[in-house]
Amino acid sequence: MQVTKERTLKSVSLVIPFLDERATLEALFQKIASVMQGSGRKWEAIFVDDGSRDGSDQEVVRLAEQNDNVTLIRFTRNFGKAAALSAGMARAGGDVIITMDADLQDDPEEIPRFLDKLAEGYDVVSGWKQNRNDPLGKTLPSRVFNWMTAKMFDIDIHDINCGFKAYTHRAAKRLNLYGELHRFTPALLHAVGYRCAEIPVRHHARAHGVSKYGSKRMIKGMLDLGTVKLLTRYQSRPLHFFAMIGLPLLLLGLAFIGYLSVLWLLGMGPIGNRPLLLIGILMVVTGTQILGVGLVAELLQAAGLKERDKYVVAETISHGDAEMLEGTL
Repeated sequence: MQVTKERTLKSVSLVIPFLDERATLEALFQKIASVMQGSGRKWEAIFVDDGSRDGSDQEVVRLAEQNDNVTLIRFTRNFGKAAALSAGMARAGGDVIITMDADLQDDPEEIPRFLDKLAEGYDVVSGWKQNRNDPLGKTLPSRVFNWMTAKMFDIDIHDINCGFKAYTHRAAKRLNLYGELHRFTPALLHAVGYRCAEIPVRHHARAHGVSKYGSKRMIKGMLDLGTVKLLTRYQSRPLHFFAMIGLPLLLLGLAFIGYLSVLWLLGMGPIGNRPLLLIGILMVVTGTQILGVGLVAELLQAAGLKERDKYVVAETISHGDAEMLEGTL
């Protein structure tokens, strides 16, 4: 029997990482305040300063002095967006955690639509910048990357890169963000059974400052794509991943050596000077080493990963608990 509950979302935490965005912070907060005051929910804004040097933190200090629902987290230096989001989420106490950029390209007026979608029973809602106001050099690689990610993780999301996202508190606390993994949060949560959705959002052209992301971000994202694949599919069984590479090499190398051994037994000449023998030996050694790495990874994972870390419980429902307890007294 499937039981459904009406989801209550009484409080909202907005996590806003920023780096040298002094010109936008005041306007962004006023827009957020206008939207949230009309929602009737308790809310807080958590600004995370990721090593700004333009005095952005002082703008947030001023906002915090005037508003008791504003918090500033200041890093000692630039640690990256994933670290900033992780710090903000750890501080957040709302039923809903919304992440958005501080450059005014994300429109706070979209927040009620995120809340409405979460109220339908979803655990994470990702924004889709359907009409993106960015140069082609930024949008084209992003489209390719989004397409690859959707295919690789079998998730129906067009814009996994979008930083405008909403999470239930429980789903957000499940995340362990580092590197560029903040871009893959829907895939990470989808892999453990959380319900993901997407809504189109307005995207404004940047009016102040410059983008903090260049070509290196694409390279990092491609590397982290492999990391996420490993985490979501092979975290609890690393040997399976290494076996996909090592076992074919080992078997093919043994086949080469076996073939040459048959030729030698049939008296068809020496085999020691044949390149195929060296190739076969190299493949056997390489395949064995890769399988060995997989076995070591399996042992380490077995020692450190508890069985309860492999799954997520949605809820537990039992009508017989009280009767069972009475029978044991």
